[in-house]
Amino acid sequence: MTTAYLAAEGFEADLDAELARAGVAVGQRHGRLRISESRPVHAAWAANTWWDAERIAVSSIGDAARQLRLRQRNWAAYAPEHRGRARLIDERLPHVSARPLELGEVAPEAPLGSWTLLERDLVLAAASCSSPFPNGVARFVEDREGPPSRAYLKLWEAFARLRRQPGPGQRCLDLGAAPGGWTWLLAGTGAEVLAVDRAPLAAEVDRLANVTWQRGSAFALDPAEVGGVDWWCSDLIAYPQRLLELVTRWLDAGVVRNLVCTVKFQGATDHDVAARFAALPGAQLFHLSRNKHELTCVVLDAG
Repeated sequence: MTTAYLAAEGFEADLDAELARAGVAVGQRHGRLRISESRPVHAAWAANTWWDAERIAVSSIGDAARQLRLRQRNWAAYAPEHRGRARLIDERLPHVSARPLELGEVAPEAPLGSWTLLERDLVLAAASCSSPFPNGVARFVEDREGPPSRAYLKLWEAFARLRRQPGPGQRCLDLGAAPGGWTWLLAGTGAEVLAVDRAPLAAEVDRLANVTWQRGSAFALDPAEVGGVDWWCSDLIAYPQRLLELVTRWLDAGVVRNLVCTVKFQGATDHDVAARFAALPGAQLFHLSRNKHELTCVVLDAG
């Protein structure tokens, strides 16, 4: 069984370390793609993982396109080499709409496969991938006037990838909220938002009718006093181990239904604590295209 892991751009070394820790032997490197015959794993530092990848010998550009069409309709090309030939093959495949998502839209439901040319006449293709976006990169129609920071794009990308987001009647908690990028996005869904930070929110966010700002430390907040929340969200700047302790405390309290948080690394990546985030019951850990030296941890339907 062949699995290919496409490293998040700029984080190839992190993916290599993660795969080595998981006992995955990389047999071939192809640009940012790591190709392995080892047991497949979920790799957080992979922008996209190609499951059950297949090597396909092809005789021509037309044959390559035909072979891919036989397997499924929608394909995204990754071409670190043989770019001209890959482009000609791609032109013969059905068009895949990659238009930027409008605010509130989620990823398309249709499966999106990935392929590359390992050699001029050898295709590596996988009909099933971990990301619904071409090469793991989500594109959005950005709002450059409403939100007070571009951090909202990370949370939007998480919702789009998960195909799930808050809605009217739900309650959200945003920890470390200032200046309010995540709060602004959460409020736009119609949910009620409690934003907690020592610093105040941007005025345009604070005045939203469904937003309540509470001055204080995210780490001093008592889950029992806050009560149940449908979405627990955090883009806090905090050491990963301290954030893990905070997340664990809230999940153990049984008051969180869904959780999304950013795990930010200072200096070298702490792969041990990343593995502990991934081991939380029901957790998903991945690198979003809007993440920097950080990962996003999600727990759905926790309680």
